Amino acid sequence: MKHLPTNCPSCGQTLSVKRLACPKCETEVEGLFLLPALASLAREDQEFIAQFVQCSGSLKDMARRLGVSYPTVRNRLDDIIERLKTAEGVQRG
Repeated sequence: MKHLPTNCPSCGQTLSVKRLACPKCETEVEGLFLLPALASLAREDQEFIAQFVQCSGSLKDMARRLGVSYPTVRNRLDDIIERLKTAEGVQRG
């Protein structure tokens, strides 16, 4: 299955979801739906967040898992937090 695109390939604007479908019963729901803020992150950032949750939010365990320093993990997390704040602001605004 393909990964969900989050930005328009033409202009770069954030995409919204227009149609949802159930593969089992083929029910479809149509409208304009915003993507969750986490879905607006780059795939690498989503994977980082998933690993962070698997490490129970331990930056020390993340550093060990990724083979990098604690400050490197902290900086990466801070960057992702800022991108999430920006994404949430765009969705509200």
